[in-house]
Amino acid sequence: MSSRVTFGTIKRVGAILIAIVIVLAAGIIVGQAPALFGVEDDPEASIEFEDQRGDGEAVVIDEVSLSDGGFVVLTDGGDDPIAVSDYLESGTHENVTVERAEDADEELVGRLTATVHQDTTGDGEYAYEETDGEEDRPYLEAGFPVSDTATVTTDEEDVIGDSFAVESVDAPDSATTDEEINVTAEISNPTDLETQQNVDIRLDGTVLERQAVELEPGERAEVDFEIETAGTPPGDRMIGVYTEGDGELESIELEFHTEPTVEIVDASEDNVSVDVATPVDGFVAVEADNETIATSEALEPGEHSNVTAEFEENVTVEDDDELTAVLYEGDPDDLEAATPFEDDDERVETTVTLEEIEAEADDEAETGDAEGDAAGDEDET
Repeated sequence: MSSRVTFGTIKRVGAILIAIVIVLAAGIIVGQAPALFGVEDDPEASIEFEDQRGDGEAVVIDEVSLSDGGFVVLTDGGDDPIAVSDYLESGTHENVTVERAEDADEELVGRLTATVHQDTTGDGEYAYEETDGEEDRPYLEAGFPVSDTATVTTDEEDVIGDSFAVESVDAPDSATTDEEINVTAEISNPTDLETQQNVDIRLDGTVLERQAVELEPGERAEVDFEIETAGTPPGDRMIGVYTEGDGELESIELEFHTEPTVEIVDASEDNVSVDVATPVDGFVAVEADNETIATSEALEPGEHSNVTAEFEENVTVEDDDELTAVLYEGDPDDLEAATPFEDDDERVETTVTLEEIEAEADDEAETGDAEGDAAGDEDET
């Protein structure tokens, strides 16, 4: 009797212990599920970059937060960075100083964009450009890089020194993205020496023209620039005129010069050719049955003719298949992060079939033959 009770008690205790182990193990597995199954929270970041005056050698980022650590990268409208911060630990950082890269040609002035990048290599060294964008990619929010833009001007009292001064800039308040605009700057020589210096004009930080100006001591002169807006995205942009140690900025509102469109001009079993007018950096995607079967090369803002999108190798297109060419904003190499461009809340797209393209080509050929015959009859007469 006694032994039976003891044995039963042992079994009950054992069952309880096993249950406890199972519960604990389940709790551990649930708690560690993201790590065990390779599911991780998306990294998050935010940044605040305010307009400021500086010396052209460094800027201050007001605040940046990074969930996984990384870097702040400064650009001025070009492809290459002009400054990269030191590695930043995870968390929130205030008043972060970013110094100009030693090999950067441009000073940290004008319209600058600060983008938050990850440290995917985990080595504390920025490697986005040297790995062709494979490593240390930007943090994303809603599919777009986490960034902020600010205007940085020089502090005349501290920097101007022997530099010419920019007294004023006269530029139009608005323009379209396909015209030439005139900008006039008044430049003075506040020094005691007759000298020659360069005067630059920039649009959103990108140098468009540089003129050599020679002035006597105390002399003032007007410098005229003619700049093209083609290829610049529409929106509120900054025109800046700079000397070696001074600069002035004026804003200009650029309106896209035509309606955003995408038109299929030719199609075959292998590709689609389109004419495009896009106000953004993007590309054209070709869809069939709600699936993307081709993408074009990357397109800058503006008008483009005969842009080709090659079908993927496993795609077969029949004569009566509907093909939809859609204008996208983003990078064709990162289709998941790209979004269809909308004009008045509607996608910019067009739909045709191979049959319709062939019929239109036949009609044009017949029209051309008829016009040729008519011209021949007139010559004979």
